[in-house]
Amino acid sequence: RWLPALRRRCDIAGKRLSGIGLAAEGRVLRAVLYVYHHRLLRHRSYLALQQVEQCLKRLWKMNLLGCIETLAELIPKKSTSQAHAECLVPSQPVLETVALKVLGGCKLILRLLDCCCKAFLLSVKHLCSEEFILLNTVASGLLSRLWFVIQYRCVLQSLMSLYGMLLTSLHLVSETQQMPYIKGFTFPSDISNFLGVNISYEVKKQKARMLTTKKPTSWLKKLFPTLPEAVSEVGKTRNSVTCMSAVNNCSVPCPVDIGEPVL
Repeated sequence: RWLPALRRRCDIAGKRLSGIGLAAEGRVLRAVLYVYHHRLLRHRSYLALQQVEQCLKRLWKMNLLGCIETLAELIPKKSTSQAHAECLVPSQPVLETVALKVLGGCKLILRLLDCCCKAFLLSVKHLCSEEFILLNTVASGLLSRLWFVIQYRCVLQSLMSLYGMLLTSLHLVSETQQMPYIKGFTFPSDISNFLGVNISYEVKKQKARMLTTKKPTSWLKKLFPTLPEAVSEVGKTRNSVTCMSAVNNCSVPCPVDIGEPVL
């Protein structure tokens, strides 16, 4: 009875880990870091982006997705209806290896979410101080999308539910045939206690911090003012009242210069 449920949990976790959103944001992040490597090597926003990229790199290098897919292939697709029929099930070493990687993957995703939140707040802070506007604008959008992809796709929640099913499978398989593989480590019965945080509370807290951050609207108003402000600013800087009256009396709409070019 637990084999189909375990296979379903493996399929759900595999699909959410292999989604195009997470991989696409990772590629964009690597491209941004490559472009700004020599220009902003010691900049705080750049260093924070590097921490996010390191978490993503470790998540892919641990091959969590490959282990979950291998476990799903070992589970028979068709469940027999006979009560005393025999079937092949994953062994205890396989289940222990996948369970250990799921625990490590959950810890790493928590660290990734924390790094995304800190880097986002730092980018917005530098935007408010008008530092490296282009980089911080791109970084804040990228980090918010990466954070949203992980939460919206429920990657962490699917791994936690998979671990609960893996733990049940471990107990049943070990009762049938004892083959301990990982020694010196006791698998926790509650993954929330192992992670040390309340997932729903932590996500709500990070979301509140990101949404209540001071918005960098002052420099945006300077760069892109409204039409009356732009027209008056041009009139003040150029001191040409006759030119402004000619523009206002002109029946054909003409483009309005909003001010000095921004380097």
